Amino acid sequence: MNYLDSEKKKEIFEKYGKSNKNTGSSEGQIALFSYRIDHLTEHLKVNKKDFSTQRALIKLVGKRRKLLTYLKDSDITRYRAIVKDLDLRK
Repeated sequence: MNYLDSEKKKEIFEKYGKSNKNTGSSEGQIALFSYRIDHLTEHLKVNKKDFSTQRALIKLVGKRRKLLTYLKDSDITRYRAIVKDLDLRK
Protein backbone atom coordinates (compact mmCIF):
# COMPACT_ATOMS: atom_id res chain seq x y z
CA MET A 1 0.00 0.00 0.00
CA ASN A 2 1.23 3.45 -0.92
CA TYR A 3 1.81 5.87 1.95
CA LEU A 4 -0.19 8.56 0.14
CA ASP A 5 -3.26 7.00 -1.44
CA SER A 6 -6.32 8.91 -2.62
CA GLU A 7 -8.15 8.32 0.67
CA LYS A 8 -5.34 9.95 2.65
CA LYS A 9 -5.30 12.92 0.26
CA LYS A 10 -9.06 13.36 0.61
CA GLU A 11 -8.70 13.24 4.39
CA ILE A 12 -5.96 15.91 4.36
CA PHE A 13 -7.87 18.24 2.03
CA GLU A 14 -11.09 17.74 4.00
CA LYS A 15 -9.36 18.65 7.26
CA TYR A 16 -7.22 21.59 6.11
CA GLY A 17 -8.76 22.74 2.82
CA LYS A 18 -12.28 24.02 2.42
CA SER A 19 -13.47 20.60 1.20
CA ASN A 20 -12.02 17.39 -0.23
CA LYS A 21 -12.73 18.70 -3.76
CA ASN A 22 -10.79 21.95 -3.23
CA THR A 23 -7.30 20.59 -3.81
CA GLY A 24 -5.87 23.97 -4.81
CA SER A 25 -6.31 25.78 -1.50
CA SER A 26 -3.08 26.97 0.03
CA GLU A 27 -3.87 25.36 3.38
CA GLY A 28 -4.55 21.99 1.78
CA GLN A 29 -1.38 22.14 -0.30
CA ILE A 30 0.72 23.10 2.74
CA ALA A 31 -0.77 20.25 4.76
CA LEU A 32 -0.10 17.76 1.94
CA PHE A 33 3.50 18.97 1.56
CA SER A 34 3.99 18.69 5.33
CA TYR A 35 2.72 15.12 5.32
CA ARG A 36 5.07 14.20 2.47
CA ILE A 37 7.99 16.00 4.15
CA ASP A 38 7.43 14.00 7.34
CA HIS A 39 7.37 10.75 5.37
CA LEU A 40 10.55 11.56 3.42
CA THR A 41 12.33 12.65 6.61
CA GLU A 42 11.59 9.29 8.21
CA HIS A 43 12.82 7.52 5.07
CA LEU A 44 16.09 9.47 5.11
CA LYS A 45 16.73 8.62 8.76
CA VAL A 46 16.99 4.97 7.68
CA ASN A 47 18.53 5.49 4.22
CA LYS A 48 21.16 8.17 4.75
CA LYS A 49 22.71 7.90 1.28
CA ASP A 50 19.49 8.21 -0.73
CA PHE A 51 20.40 11.49 -2.40
CA SER A 52 17.51 11.57 -4.88
CA THR A 53 15.06 11.47 -1.98
CA GLN A 54 17.11 14.11 -0.21
CA ARG A 55 16.82 16.38 -3.25
CA ALA A 56 13.06 15.77 -3.45
CA LEU A 57 12.75 16.67 0.22
CA ILE A 58 14.63 19.93 -0.27
CA LYS A 59 12.40 20.84 -3.22
CA LEU A 60 9.26 20.08 -1.19
CA VAL A 61 10.44 22.22 1.70
CA GLY A 62 11.02 25.08 -0.76
CA LYS A 63 7.55 24.71 -2.26
CA ARG A 64 5.97 24.72 1.19
CA ARG A 65 8.04 27.78 2.18
CA LYS A 66 6.85 29.67 -0.93
CA LEU A 67 3.22 28.82 -0.21
CA LEU A 68 3.59 29.88 3.42
CA THR A 69 5.13 33.19 2.34
CA TYR A 70 2.28 33.76 -0.12
CA LEU A 71 -0.29 33.00 2.55
CA LYS A 72 1.43 35.27 5.09
CA ASP A 73 1.46 38.16 2.60
CA SER A 74 -2.13 37.68 1.43
CA ASP A 75 -4.02 36.63 4.61
CA ILE A 76 -2.16 36.63 7.93
CA THR A 77 -5.02 35.03 9.89
CA ARG A 78 -5.14 31.98 7.59
CA TYR A 79 -1.33 31.78 7.81
CA ARG A 80 -1.39 31.80 11.61
CA ALA A 81 -4.15 29.18 11.68
CA ILE A 82 -2.32 26.70 9.41
CA VAL A 83 1.00 27.20 11.21
CA LYS A 84 -0.71 26.52 14.53
CA ASP A 85 -2.61 23.47 13.20
CA LEU A 86 0.50 21.85 11.70
CA ASP A 87 2.96 22.91 14.43
CA LEU A 88 5.38 24.35 11.89
CA ARG A 89 6.99 26.80 14.30
CA LYS A 90 8.60 26.31 17.68
